[in-house]
Amino acid sequence: IAILQLLNAQSCCYHGDMAEELPIAKSTLSQHLNELKDAGLIQGDITPPSTKYCINRENWKLAKLLLNKVLK
Repeated sequence: IAILQLLNAQSCCYHGDMAEELPIAKSTLSQHLNELKDAGLIQGDITPPSTKYCINRENWKLAKLLLNKVLK
C-alpha cells in the first residue's frame, strides 16, 4: 500500500527514489514492484540505468471499484 500511496502522490517515481523513501530493502521493493506490475496496477518505463514507475490509472480505478464491491 505504501508503494501505491507514494506513486499516487507523485506522477511517477524512480526505483532509487522509492528505495530512499520507503523503509524496506531494495530487493523487497523490487519484488513488490514486479508483483504490482504483473497485476497491472503499475507500469514501468525502463531507461537504463533507471526504471521509472507510474500507477496505471485505468487499472487502478477498476481495482478500487472491485475492492469497494467486495468490502461492502
